[in-house]
Amino acid sequence: MERRGMDAALLLLFLGHLTAALEVPLDLQQGLPQPPTLTHQSPKDYIIDPRENIIIHCEAKGKPHPSFSWTRNGTHFDIDQDPNVNMRPHSGTMVVDISREKVEHYEGVYQCTARNKHGTAVSNNIVVRQSRSPLWSKERIKPIVVQEGVSLVLPCRPPAGLPPPIIFWMDNNFQRLPQSSRVSQSLNGDLYFSNVLREDSRNDYICYARFPHTQTIQQKQPITVKVLNLDAINDTMAAFYNDTDLFSEDPVDERRPTFLTPSGPSSSKMVLRGQVLEMECIAEGLPTPEISWTKISGDLPAKRTAFLHYQKTLRIVNVSESDAGDYRCTARNRHGFVHHTIHVTVKAAPYWISGAPKNLVLAPGENGVLTCRASGTPKPSITWAMNGIPIENSPKDFSRKVEDDTVIFTDVQVGSSAVYQCNVSNDYGYLLSNAFVNVLSEPPRVLTPAHKVYQVIRNHQALIDCTSFGSPIPKITWFKDSRASTLDGDPYILHDNGTLEIHVAQMHNSGKYTCVARNTLGISENHVYLEVKEPTRILKQPEYKIVQRGRSVVFECKVKHDPSLIPTMTWLKDDGELPDDERLIVDSDSLTITDVTENDAGVYTCIMNTTLDHDSASAELTVVEATPTPAVLYEQPDPPTDLELTDQKKRSVQITWTPGDEHNSPIQKFLIQYEDSLHHRGHWHNLTEVPGTKTTAHLKLSPYAQYTFRVMALNAVGYSRPSFPSRVYKTEPAAPDENPTGVQGFGTEHNNLVISWKPLSGLQSNGPGLHYRVMWRQKFLDSEWTSVTVANNSKFVVSGTPTFVPYELKVQAVNDYGAGPEPVIAHGYSGEDLPVAAPENVQAMILNSTLAEVHWDPVPAKLIRGHLKGYKVYYWRERSLHKHNPHHVEKQILTFSGNHTRGMLPGLHAFSLYSFNVRVYNGKGEGPASPTQKFETPEGVPSAPSSLVITNSNLDSLTLEWNPPHDRNGRLTGYTLKYQPVNNSNELGPVEELALPANETSVTLLNLKYSTRYKFYLNAKTVRGAGPAISQEAVTIMDEAVASRQVDIATQGWFIGLMCAIALLILILLIICFIQRNKGGKYPVKEKEDAHTDPEFQPMKEEDCTFGEYSDNEDHKPLKGSRTPSNGTVKRDDSDDSLVDYGEGGDGQFNEDGSFIGQYSGKSASRDTAEGHESSEAPSPINAMNSLNSFV
Repeated sequence: MERRGMDAALLLLFLGHLTAALEVPLDLQQGLPQPPTLTHQSPKDYIIDPRENIIIHCEAKGKPHPSFSWTRNGTHFDIDQDPNVNMRPHSGTMVVDISREKVEHYEGVYQCTARNKHGTAVSNNIVVRQSRSPLWSKERIKPIVVQEGVSLVLPCRPPAGLPPPIIFWMDNNFQRLPQSSRVSQSLNGDLYFSNVLREDSRNDYICYARFPHTQTIQQKQPITVKVLNLDAINDTMAAFYNDTDLFSEDPVDERRPTFLTPSGPSSSKMVLRGQVLEMECIAEGLPTPEISWTKISGDLPAKRTAFLHYQKTLRIVNVSESDAGDYRCTARNRHGFVHHTIHVTVKAAPYWISGAPKNLVLAPGENGVLTCRASGTPKPSITWAMNGIPIENSPKDFSRKVEDDTVIFTDVQVGSSAVYQCNVSNDYGYLLSNAFVNVLSEPPRVLTPAHKVYQVIRNHQALIDCTSFGSPIPKITWFKDSRASTLDGDPYILHDNGTLEIHVAQMHNSGKYTCVARNTLGISENHVYLEVKEPTRILKQPEYKIVQRGRSVVFECKVKHDPSLIPTMTWLKDDGELPDDERLIVDSDSLTITDVTENDAGVYTCIMNTTLDHDSASAELTVVEATPTPAVLYEQPDPPTDLELTDQKKRSVQITWTPGDEHNSPIQKFLIQYEDSLHHRGHWHNLTEVPGTKTTAHLKLSPYAQYTFRVMALNAVGYSRPSFPSRVYKTEPAAPDENPTGVQGFGTEHNNLVISWKPLSGLQSNGPGLHYRVMWRQKFLDSEWTSVTVANNSKFVVSGTPTFVPYELKVQAVNDYGAGPEPVIAHGYSGEDLPVAAPENVQAMILNSTLAEVHWDPVPAKLIRGHLKGYKVYYWRERSLHKHNPHHVEKQILTFSGNHTRGMLPGLHAFSLYSFNVRVYNGKGEGPASPTQKFETPEGVPSAPSSLVITNSNLDSLTLEWNPPHDRNGRLTGYTLKYQPVNNSNELGPVEELALPANETSVTLLNLKYSTRYKFYLNAKTVRGAGPAISQEAVTIMDEAVASRQVDIATQGWFIGLMCAIALLILILLIICFIQRNKGGKYPVKEKEDAHTDPEFQPMKEEDCTFGEYSDNEDHKPLKGSRTPSNGTVKRDDSDDSLVDYGEGGDGQFNEDGSFIGQYSGKSASRDTAEGHESSEAPSPINAMNSLNSFV
């Protein structure tokens, strides 16, 4: 089996090499037969706007043009039978008119098929769903009253839309509500308060949901939040409860953080490769906690990580498998901290490893291969189809062989053209790709335009194109002028695409070139022309100038160029454009500046451009003040003269020169430069420097060069112009002095070795005919060196090597005059392959209920067949050892880089059966798995019971019901129930504890106190101990007799007071009526009038009318009596005479003095009028009391 896999791999490599070069140029595709190719299709998940017509795209090209058909929900969709549906002309795009039919009728799964006589291409499954933006369900939201300092969550719970809505909170004025580290919105849209402040009180907390597809916004009913501190609450409620404090507990204390979301110490999250991972931790506490994030199993990816919502949200974009692991968020304030661990698992929908399958164009009799290489987690399955039909149901074709992700074609024939579909799928998605195999038989044709003219500069590279097409692939040959012989070898290089390269073009390379393309079906040729031009050179460069202000200055720039090229002169100042100033005059070979100012100082550059090249030179202008006396003029020195070459040897020469004028600044040094006209004509290179006191230099030279020398002098002002060049000095060729550097060996396939190096430059070659002797042999075998000669390349591929063996490598430079020195041995390895062995002696050691350590023996190096990268442990939970837990399998992978022989498996479930295996991996991939081993984790403490509810609350008893823990982590041995009373000030009473058997899920507690709040704590136990508790509170029912008695007492207070007040008012009215009808007595009128002043004229203050304090909203206060006016109580006269003297009639006993009766009667009438008015106001208790005071 392994041998057959190796043969298949060799065949794939061979076939890929054969078919890689045949590509159909774009301008030929329209004229050649071609199977259909999809060019545009709607997305897989296609959400449509229900207000617009449905347009499902399907575009394809081919020759002849393809026809189109559709399926809906897996069956043929007859478009002609539906009057609302039509296809666009020459297209598969389907348009549905929804004006006469509901959109829901056209929801479903669609697939487009494009076919012509050469094949059939199919689209993805396009799931068409309409966008939905439902309204918020109507609800009545009660105001939320909270105590200052506590945490608060305002739920949003938007309606489920398609796609999901974007949530944000605003007020009535459509202004976003401010958020901070204390107040923030969670990922699900809820608004979290770590602690509330008084300023959080408002009546317009509004959650909005924006549905992006339909651009609609839905609004939740406003939420009112009132934040009160204890003083404000007591002041507000005192009036209703007879000055009794409703809340007597202390204010909310500062506290350490706890998480509002997520709950518990840990949680898990799954994310797909390439998507965005968002994790959030929102905590409450006082003061407001700060959130921080770390990755327990590694570092956070800095370039892909962002912290949002005031550090509460961790976002990682473009998730990869390396992002799996445990993440910890920490909430911290000055009272403490709390952790939460999030275990992240990364899965992957299928994705291409080396791209989707490529279209294949073959000639009859050729071989080819289609590769559909993809990966995913879990590993995806691959299926093939031909022309939309599963390949196993397609017609048999002996030239085709399917090998998993590869289809191999051998000796194809005309008529074998088809479109192949590769479908790669796993639980998280699929990839569907169409790739055609087009068998063409075409004679060659040259696509490069005829008689095209190529222009290059002498000593530069020339590239002459010969783009061609044919099937089989044409062979390209080149001829020049008379076509006496093919152009092959130095100085010509023929590239695989037909391009002819001349590395260093010379004038004699100009001429007519002929490109010939031929295959078994014919021949085609094309003529092009190469023109080699002289380079553009600045002969006289601008010189450094020192000019007095107000004078003129001239910069010269004389240029030599090819006469057939049109030059353009450009001047720059300080690398920018020249100022727009008429004082600056530009001529064909100079720049003149008149009336120089300080602003003219700077660096001036002349640039000569042609269509092929350019040259430039710069000089600096310094402006000085004009002086009445001549100043010493400092200038750069004149160039040296009289260059002479003496003491000529094979690799050295001596040069002498005569210095030029120093211009008042001593020469500091001389710079000797050279030009090699054989290898790099037109380019001057620095060779050496000598002090300014010397006029000779000994120069070391290289063989096989044509040297020209020049000398420049340097003083404090700058360099002189270069001297005139010396005569040409040619050195004789010789064998190379050095070998290439950077020799290395590596494999690109499991059976090859690529040897590469850094090539020598032309000057390093030391002679013509440079090539390289490449040598290799297996290390440790003492075998003979194998060698090849390589020219015009810097790498060589050794095929058929054993997999991953060490090699010794040497690369030696050779030319026509001999070989270079003995090369240094370099080392490398041939290509890697997958490991063939699994780790042995694999075993697990249980450390505790959630941690195990896996041990294994290392795989021998020869069986790894590559560079050891490490080991991977695959492990999964088979089931819980508790019989009630469901079967659950989820594989996890831990990678241990390097040569490890053990590793920890953290985060295991207690009391569970686990399976695991170990694999070694190298640079190529993973090896086989070791035999699967199993281990059991011991029992641990259980989680909290999953629920706790109170039912059947009675006067002195209630019933608790609960569900067992979600994670039992062992066999439950029982439950522990603790409970204690809680008074109005939240003080806890004595704790009662009750042990319950494991099979109980409810208990009834008796003999409780009536009308009492209790707090209950319930936890489960295993043999390892008790787990965390779940808590709940409940209140027993109040005693009906007591409640009735309390209601009667409460009612009696206000009722008796009210009845007393009404009875007193009636009594007062009766007394007034009785007194008015029965006046009498023998009191002097003057005394009675003084003693009983009319209450209408008595001064009255607000506080005196205390009887008016009664109001019908003070039900629970006793009725208060009235007080007398502030000037004292009106006392009864010492006489016991009857008050009937003030009666209305004459029935009383009067003196016989008639005048008295007349006087009194007049005043009595006016008084009666006043009293009659008062009597009409008797229902008013204040007027009634004033009347009473008048007669007491």
